[in-house]
Amino acid sequence: MDTLLILTVLVVICALAFDFINGFHDTANAIATAVSTKALKPRHAIIMAAIMNFLGAMTFTGVAKTITKDIVDPFALQNGSLVILAALLAAIAWNLITWYYGIPSSSSHAIIGSIAGAAIAAAGISSLNLKGFIKILEALIISPIIAFVIGYIVYSIFKVVFKNFNLTKTNKNFRIFQIFTAALQAYTHGTNDAQKAMGIITMALMANNYHTSSDIPFWVQLSCAIAMGLGTSVGGWKIIKTVGGQIMKIRPVNGVAADLSSSLVIFGATFIHLPVSTTHVISSSILGVGASHRVKGVKWGTAKRMLITWVITLPISASLAALFYYLLHFVF
Repeated sequence: MDTLLILTVLVVICALAFDFINGFHDTANAIATAVSTKALKPRHAIIMAAIMNFLGAMTFTGVAKTITKDIVDPFALQNGSLVILAALLAAIAWNLITWYYGIPSSSSHAIIGSIAGAAIAAAGISSLNLKGFIKILEALIISPIIAFVIGYIVYSIFKVVFKNFNLTKTNKNFRIFQIFTAALQAYTHGTNDAQKAMGIITMALMANNYHTSSDIPFWVQLSCAIAMGLGTSVGGWKIIKTVGGQIMKIRPVNGVAADLSSSLVIFGATFIHLPVSTTHVISSSILGVGASHRVKGVKWGTAKRMLITWVITLPISASLAALFYYLLHFVF
């Protein structure tokens, strides 16, 4: 077996591992509000999220195509297999570190920063498709802001519409509705997050001349969907605790508003083929809902800790990827 084929196989394995880890790392995002309000039991929520993530992953491929061609040119990528493998190893390492400490970091920031860092280590900054890379960065930065605003507006509307309703009865009814909004959120998570691994595998196939276009092979889409679904079934309890309870005290009406807001933003990004951080979007929508409900009720200290992690993810993952690239280059 030649070196190129070995590296390609390693990339596929690592990409599926990344998707699996992404599944259990980000499971919490889709179901945290539903679990914290007791709309769903944890095990039921995870099974539901696994199924909806799988279905979401099988529905779209536009984000995958963006990952494939908008960060670097696969056909012009110097030492493409090493670059992609280094990026995956760095993103996996960072995801595991943040998962271990229960910090809701961003798999999207990690993989995009890692691809950029490894590519720059291999061939300098000129190897980046700056126009496409900046477009992706803009989506990563703007989407949480939009989610915060929409969360604030949606909950403000809820307050006006339901202000004369009995709070206990309203929350009981919303707890039932929240099952459906949590399912919607898990589905939209699959439509965006699972596609990142699809794009990476396709990028490797193109870089090594095993595939000639950015169209995603069906076996790639299916395998990534399965990996995401299996990872989701494992669950991420530490992050559920942070997202579901340490940002603010979440009631069913808050949870529905947050789920609807984040689902709208994530699906909108998927529709225009842009990768976003589902972690950032979901957490920001909860912050927006919390600010609308009662500003002092939001635990801004937790929000600050999360924000710092989000900001440092890109440079740290890029640096890790550069380090992994040099190590792999030495080995191969």
